[in-house]
Order: sequence, then structure tokens, then C-alpha cells
Amino acid sequence: MGAWWMALLAGAATGVLSGFGIGGGTLLLIYMTAFAGVDQHLAQGVNLLYFLPTAGASLPAHLKNGFVDKKTARPAILAGLAGTAAGAWAATALDVELLHRFFGGYLLYIGVRELFRKPSAGASSPDSPPK
Repeated sequence: MGAWWMALLAGAATGVLSGFGIGGGTLLLIYMTAFAGVDQHLAQGVNLLYFLPTAGASLPAHLKNGFVDKKTARPAILAGLAGTAAGAWAATALDVELLHRFFGGYLLYIGVRELFRKPSAGASSPDSPPK
């Protein structure tokens, strides 16, 4: 792994993004596999462990500001737990090269989709107050 200060900088930057709810863990995974030379399976485990305290640190602020729809959160959490268990089982069974390809394809798909996505009619601007 590279210098400790690069890991510290990557952790801090992705922590800020995680606080915004942007998915800093995904960027941390890219840093660890592409730049720090960490094996994909190990990076996924670190990413999961990284997510727990970052989510816990940002959740109170999002709850306080009314940015969590509790009615939607419950079924999403339950489905997410089931999906996480299935995904973890599949990821540990897959060859690391295949895992790299799946992850790269996923990132490409999301990136292209975001580039060409049109804003929804009900989307609020950054200046509008929370609903």
C-alpha cells in the first residue's frame, strides 16, 4: 500500500462524500484497488467496515434536517440486508478478475446514466428548503 498520508487523504475525502450521501465508499474502493494495490476482496471488506462509522456519523444530521423518509427507509433497509447477504456470498465466490469487470461495468453504467439523465419535474434545487 502507498504512503499512509495518501490513505488518510483518500479516507478524509471519501468521508466528506459519504456525509453528503454520495457514495464515498465506492470511491474508496476505487482508490484501494486502482492506486493502493489492495486486492478486490480485501478492499470490499475494508469498504464495508468503513461504511459503518461514516453512515453512523452522518445519519443524525440527515435525520435532524428531515432528509430521511422513514416510511421508505424500512422496506429499503430490509431489502438491502437481503441483497447484501446475497451479494457478499456471490462476491466471495467470484474470481477477482470477474469481480473487477462487474464493478467496472457498474461504474460505467452509472456514469453514463448520470451524464444523460434529465432532471425530474419534482426535483428540488439546492437552494430550496427541505420538504
